Amino acid sequence: MAYYYPEPSRTFGEYLLVPGYSSSKNVPDAVSLKTPLVKYRKGQEECPLSMNIPMVSAVMQAVSGEKLAIALAKQGGVSFIYGSQSIEDEAAMVSRVKDYKKGFVTSDSNLSPEATLADVLALKAKTGHSTVAITEDGTATGKLVGIVASRDYRVSRMSTDTKVKEFMTPLAKLVTAPATTTLKEANDIIWDNKINSLPLIDEEGHLKYIVFRKDYDSHKENLQELLDANKSYVVGAGINTRDYEQRVPALVEAGVDVLCIDSSEGYSEWQSRTLKWIRETYGDTVKVGAGNVVDRDGFRFLAEAGADFVKIGIGGGSICITRETKGIGRGQATAVIEVARARDEYFRETGVYIPICSDGGIVHDYHITLALAMGADFVMLGRYFARFEESPSLKVRINGNTMKEYWGEGSNRARNWQRYDLGGTSKLSFEEGVDSYVPYAGPLADGVQTTLYKVKSTMCNCGCNSIQELQENAKLTVVSSTSIVEGGSHDVMLRNGSSNN
Repeated sequence: MAYYYPEPSRTFGEYLLVPGYSSSKNVPDAVSLKTPLVKYRKGQEECPLSMNIPMVSAVMQAVSGEKLAIALAKQGGVSFIYGSQSIEDEAAMVSRVKDYKKGFVTSDSNLSPEATLADVLALKAKTGHSTVAITEDGTATGKLVGIVASRDYRVSRMSTDTKVKEFMTPLAKLVTAPATTTLKEANDIIWDNKINSLPLIDEEGHLKYIVFRKDYDSHKENLQELLDANKSYVVGAGINTRDYEQRVPALVEAGVDVLCIDSSEGYSEWQSRTLKWIRETYGDTVKVGAGNVVDRDGFRFLAEAGADFVKIGIGGGSICITRETKGIGRGQATAVIEVARARDEYFRETGVYIPICSDGGIVHDYHITLALAMGADFVMLGRYFARFEESPSLKVRINGNTMKEYWGEGSNRARNWQRYDLGGTSKLSFEEGVDSYVPYAGPLADGVQTTLYKVKSTMCNCGCNSIQELQENAKLTVVSSTSIVEGGSHDVMLRNGSSNN
């Protein structure tokens, strides 16, 4: 007969942390949120790829584009560029993220001298960048003839059909440097000449890169930013179990730091085949996570198949309706607890520590702390990041409120059939996600810093200054439905609406 679990599966909202002793050393500024992203021999070596915060963005069209990847890396986390696009487009996104932090930025705002002010304004609206490189052919690598910055024109005093060549700052008046210039040398030139940007050109006068003053300032402001050995931002990318033989090489060539098999069900032969091919082709040089699973058996399967991290969660996402349509899944808290025990068991047996990621079920900020206390090394968030300015989706006005579009990978809008593929010839026969809106929440940096301060404060209440201490020493209690009501505002009339997240 079928197996029946003796206990109900529970969500994060059914638990609370019980305070522990807080010493004078338990202050938010002393808390470290550094956490491993990929497997390693704990106690014997340093993790080859760690994060400064326990947050990654979901592999979703409405979440993880290149702008959000850069913004999240600045805060110390990792974004997984969505894989439900062409191989070429995904690799190009990864490349642009990797090129960004080096300081040597490939210009994405380019026009020819024959373009007009109207073209400049349209390009600025599209890219958000005020510096436009003017090349002979209007390409990013054409022969540089000038620069247009916001100081070069006045919309109120100029006709929009004015040619760029009439108001640009010509090459003769620009400070430039050879393409071989180092980043330190470029920054010194910028500061010595009191300029905001420095074009780097080759011997033939072709534009190669632009170095911006703001990137130097950004590094000084974002001390937690996550960089590789080349001072580029760390970025991940999603893959599927169908075209991995073509997609993985392209992403590796683009410089991706870590991959994630994006699937609603990780306990499958398809994922083991994908992991086997990657290991046979690249050995351990290519880092790849797998999932999703919700129990010990699923974790062991992926661990033995070669996963660098394991993702937990089926049906817990805010736009996921897998449980509703298929009747399959598990409460996120229960799933994390069981998989964490399996992770620790595997570590005791092998000496290899495989990080686990809680994906889904995060409704309030404190749920992140609960997930960490239950054993997760980091969390993957979709709705949370979809709200921010840097997500790829559009801002819209709904009933007088600013919202952002947010849709699931299993929705008709996304049509990401590879994520839900079970083999055979059928594609996406029914939806496992919805198309929706979420309240706009402004810049990512502001939201993430607020959330992390809450996490750190809670950890201090538990007497813990690291995620490992929290996992070892946290005390959790199941709460009743009445306790849940008691935990929020009650028996009062609120003067102003507020959000918990």
